[in-house]
Amino acid sequence: MMEVLVRGNKIDITDAMKDYVKDKLSKLDKYTLGDVTATVLVKIRNYTQKVEVTIPLKTLILRAEEESQDFYSAVDLVVNKLERQIRKNKSKLKKKEKTGVKEFNIDDIIDLSDDEPVVKRKKIEIKPMNLDEAILQMELLGHNFYMYKDSDLNKIALVYKRNDGGYGIIEAE
Repeated sequence: MMEVLVRGNKIDITDAMKDYVKDKLSKLDKYTLGDVTATVLVKIRNYTQKVEVTIPLKTLILRAEEESQDFYSAVDLVVNKLERQIRKNKSKLKKKEKTGVKEFNIDDIIDLSDDEPVVKRKKIEIKPMNLDEAILQMELLGHNFYMYKDSDLNKIALVYKRNDGGYGIIEAE
């Protein structure tokens, strides 16, 4: 059974909205085993409403976000995206199950792994540079992310462009 926590950012969440989200996320109950908690964040951005869903499990985290002018359609889109993620990665989830942790009803997942195979594989030379140089390189390439070796920390890092226009950094440990 999935527990759903709904909160809003710049929006008051009504009981009807909570009920709708809980009802839609209950579609995912058939895939998960045990008690699961889903965190839903609803944000207002200009004239659109953004719905972010995070479902932390023992071995992985399911996460999706969608934006629409209508709250209810955004919820529908994000739940469909989560369900597609589960179905698309059925074979990978089955491998995780062999390690001893069962989190999914694998038999209930319709396999879509053949729908989107790896289209392109690329090897890159990771060059040492600082963050400003990495952002410049990313912008020059026209990409949404760029992997580099941080010359200050001597670690592999990835800088990416966030939806809000800012930048994020992921650093390797």
